[in-house]
Amino acid sequence: MNEAETAPEGKPGSRLGQLPAGYDAIAESKRLLRATRSGALATIERAHGHPFATLVTVATDHDGSPILLMSQLSAHTKNLDAEPRCSILLSQGGKGDPLAHPRLTVYGRAVKQTDEGVRARLKARFLARHPKSALYADFGDFAFWRMQVDGAHLNGGFAKAADYKAESVLTSLEGADTLVAAEAGAVEHMNTDHTEALGLYATKLAGEPAGRWRATGLDPEGMDLAAGDLTARIVFPAKITGPGGLRDVLVALAAQARQAG
Repeated sequence: MNEAETAPEGKPGSRLGQLPAGYDAIAESKRLLRATRSGALATIERAHGHPFATLVTVATDHDGSPILLMSQLSAHTKNLDAEPRCSILLSQGGKGDPLAHPRLTVYGRAVKQTDEGVRARLKARFLARHPKSALYADFGDFAFWRMQVDGAHLNGGFAKAADYKAESVLTSLEGADTLVAAEAGAVEHMNTDHTEALGLYATKLAGEPAGRWRATGLDPEGMDLAAGDLTARIVFPAKITGPGGLRDVLVALAAQARQAG
């Protein structure tokens, strides 16, 4: 049996049939989707039809859909112009055997975003994760692309493989319009006035090393943090849809982190 022989799509399964007890494969998939800064983009080579893999930097939209910033001069961009189907392999890696670390493949169709409002949103999300990209983000040959996710495949290590439909790994934004609208102000407020709390979230709740942690984005299910090349995903205990709920959950998480310390 090979890695692709998993349980029916959208249901937890592994090469051995059932995922290990206590292993939350969907949570792991969402963490990899939100926290991984780069991945292997596989497109279809336009001249010969071969799979064509390249390294790209990745961010996510509010619902978790991957965001890419790519030059029209790149081979993978030209491939996507001809055939939008693609996949992205996301793996944070680590010490030891590379195959012992979890990785996620998301697949779907990449769409170039030309609407100015959508582009502005994607640019803000992408540059918050990759601030150095501001040097070329507005060059004439660069554009933001958003993947319309069709599904995902998780390999969390031995006997931890599972296939999921898009809705299982993405975040529903139903009823969260006010939260999305308040994101920029909330992130700026946290980065200006609550850096201690951000550090506690990263070290005490996510288990990351101490550093100059800052918020890079938030959504109904959690907050994304970064410190240099490090990233962390803080998962909220319950889904939130507005600024009031966000404040309450951030206060509660700060208290939890201080108690843990």
